[in-house]
Amino acid sequence: MTRTGRLAALVLALAGTAAVTTGPAAAADGRAGVRETVCAQDLFVRTSAPHGAWTGTLYRGQTFLVEQAGGEWVYGFAYGDINRRGWVQNGWFC
Repeated sequence: MTRTGRLAALVLALAGTAAVTTGPAAAADGRAGVRETVCAQDLFVRTSAPHGAWTGTLYRGQTFLVEQAGGEWVYGFAYGDINRRGWVQNGWFC
């Protein structure tokens, strides 16, 4: 294999590793009764209903206690700067 070929193979291998360890594939759905850690860069907390008014933002590493799970949205308590109940889009937890 030529030097250029080895370099190309290395670049492809590293790109494949990055795709596996980052992005939405690393995130998971929330589970009722579990205080989940946010994996998204930021996650909007909504009032009263999914797609409701914005009430705050959770950032990567902050936590959310899921009280009702299932579907595209979960309801619970947002810790951190928010410290109130609301809805967040599901699928962005570690």
